[in-house]
Amino acid sequence: MNGPAECPVNRTIREIEGKQEVYYDGYWIRWYEPPEDSLSEKMALIDSLTRRAFHHTEAGINTPGEKLDLARSSYDEAKNPECKRVNGAMLAGALFNRATDIFTSVVALEEKGVQVSQQNELMRICEDCLREALELGRLVRHFSGEEGVDELWGEPFKAFTLPMKAFFESRYIKVAQTFRDIDRIVDELSAIFKASPDLDKLVQLFSDLARTGKLEAETMRSDPVTFRVWPEYVAAKQAIEDFRPVSMKSADRETLRNLEDGLRLAHRGKEIIDYIVGIRVPMPSTTKEFLLNADTYRQTGSLDSEFSSIEDN
Repeated sequence: MNGPAECPVNRTIREIEGKQEVYYDGYWIRWYEPPEDSLSEKMALIDSLTRRAFHHTEAGINTPGEKLDLARSSYDEAKNPECKRVNGAMLAGALFNRATDIFTSVVALEEKGVQVSQQNELMRICEDCLREALELGRLVRHFSGEEGVDELWGEPFKAFTLPMKAFFESRYIKVAQTFRDIDRIVDELSAIFKASPDLDKLVQLFSDLARTGKLEAETMRSDPVTFRVWPEYVAAKQAIEDFRPVSMKSADRETLRNLEDGLRLAHRGKEIIDYIVGIRVPMPSTTKEFLLNADTYRQTGSLDSEFSSIEDN
């Protein structure tokens, strides 16, 4: 059971029905044995994290490593603030890919029996590229355009610099924070919808979304269990998308507007949960704004201030 009711010490590991879990900050999270600290294992992890970072961020920034010099000069020369931000994100992408190109070559040398130390010039260049990409991460936005994703963008650098065990521990902390924000959103929506006879079925649907979303957020794609976890999560999202109160067909105008805004709120909550499940780190600004909107709906029955607490004419 996930939740703050159980209070063991962080890093406590248990096994329940064949599933190994580790406890962090109020939550039990699926536990994985950290890979060995070899260059090839680090390369595989960094490659996976880099692809995930590009998948969840804005389009057009996956710049090939060989375009690094052009990306840098374009960033330096950009004058328009928003163009400069995008050029900075493109430069960050080029730095990621240059680091990956270098690290791939280093691993290939190691596989041929050539030992490359951490102090080697290639390794230093690789670290410098990842560090600069991390610094530019403040310019990179989530694909929704809503806020930056610095923590997601910084994961490849962490994987390069930290021992595998330490990196996985940092991952569990972020997953626990993700679980916390899922609960904050679902608790707020449940409190709202359980008070409405027309929308109360959404309470169970969001409970299902929270459960399956946490399973998805804690599960590595390489784990065979993903073939059960992912379909259940998609089905939970679709159930919310498909839900329509029967009473909408006969509702008066004011009630209809209230129900439509309730559905808008539900769909927006589902969308934000999907965002944070995908990136496995919190999105504090987006979550805070959503909770404020949810509170507005709770108090007024509307998401639009011009319609709040007024009668139709």
